[in-house]
Amino acid sequence: MITTTNPATGETIAEYETLDENGIDAKLEAAARTYRDWRTSSLDRRTAVLSKLGDLYEANTDELAKLAVTEMGKPITQARAEVEKCASLLHYYAEHGPPMLDSKFWDLSDGGRAEGRWLPQGPVLAVMPWNFPYWQVIRFLAPTILAGNVGVLKHASIVQGIAARMEELVLEAGGPEGLFQNLCVSSDPIGSVIDDDRIVAATLTGSEGAGSAVAQRAGKNLKKVVLELGGSDPFIVMPSADMDKAVEDAVTARIQNNGQSCICGKRTIVHADIYDDFADRFIAALKNAKLGDPMEEDTDLGPLSSESQRDTVLEQVAKAKQEGCTLLFGAEKLDRPGAWMTAGLLTEVPLASETGTDEIFGPVGQLYKAKDIDEATTIANAIPYGLGSAVFTNDDDEKEHFANAIEAGMTTFNAVNGSKIEAPFGGIKRSGHGRELAEFGLHEFMNLKTLVHPA
Repeated sequence: MITTTNPATGETIAEYETLDENGIDAKLEAAARTYRDWRTSSLDRRTAVLSKLGDLYEANTDELAKLAVTEMGKPITQARAEVEKCASLLHYYAEHGPPMLDSKFWDLSDGGRAEGRWLPQGPVLAVMPWNFPYWQVIRFLAPTILAGNVGVLKHASIVQGIAARMEELVLEAGGPEGLFQNLCVSSDPIGSVIDDDRIVAATLTGSEGAGSAVAQRAGKNLKKVVLELGGSDPFIVMPSADMDKAVEDAVTARIQNNGQSCICGKRTIVHADIYDDFADRFIAALKNAKLGDPMEEDTDLGPLSSESQRDTVLEQVAKAKQEGCTLLFGAEKLDRPGAWMTAGLLTEVPLASETGTDEIFGPVGQLYKAKDIDEATTIANAIPYGLGSAVFTNDDDEKEHFANAIEAGMTTFNAVNGSKIEAPFGGIKRSGHGRELAEFGLHEFMNLKTLVHPA
């Protein structure tokens, strides 16, 4: 049995019966059966499902957003934005995806010709987290449908209502039974699901530990994986930056999604020439962020996703103090039901410490002073992760430096880092491998089959 809880109140929302071995087998058999037909379906049919599904997300934005607020505490304005982004991605693949499946041709030295044809491969398992419960699933599902594959979802336990509703919406959009199914299970059976011959590949967004476990199991079975794992992203501010925007975006980066975002800046690195001014303004703005009911339109910071997640963050803050870090303010548990804590800010963080190299998945930031561009780069790269990064500068030479020097899958200039539906997204180092979105996400689980036509 899986129980979901409202993190704002601590109250039970619902209970869900988990699938037993027979139930899992039935789901996988349905996926395999549906794939045999879906793989030969026309692009017109696939794009029609995507387009209709995008329409349904638009039409049900408020309902879906409120469900996210209730199950994982996301502030309502951010929840709406997430649903709307899902609709945009579905429409993007429906409108722009088919040409991405066009064959490639090469002339051969012997006078013949070769063709590269994109073909589907089969059911793909997606293991997804709770922090962006719609977006991270749609980021996988939209290209899966267009490719002619089918999807099997193991969603986070705390968002089972969302998982069930997403499955319903695919059926409402005209998708056949088995095109997209949620496995209501704990993490325990996932290894055997990966082992199953009916699953051809896996994708995971989540923690480093979960990614390692899935990758090892998939590797044992010689199955491909795409991993989008943790990040402790740098947010660099240089003297030429627009200070007002840099401060505003630094606050957003730290408390967006209640501080539970892999790709938003967690380590704010500021050039010494502007450090004092920036720090004063950043601290004041972070303290001024409104903590409150996530259903209220003006709430900036709601509860964390669960009491256990809140407690993990508090334990990390306690560890930081033991390592010699200074807690400038906040990071306190609130005496009320639910998973509440205040935002906080650490400084004097040793680069080689556990605090300096680990990800804090909550509204607690780290502030660093860098004497010059080289030290800013050193601090930025002094972590085992390499997901995203943000750099605030209006100097073209500095932009070029950071573009090449920061070890990350993505760098955003003068804005909060975030995934874009038209561009590839993914990390390096211990933040994972593979790419999602655009044509790269579409092709990850397809067979680029080479057809040779001799002269």
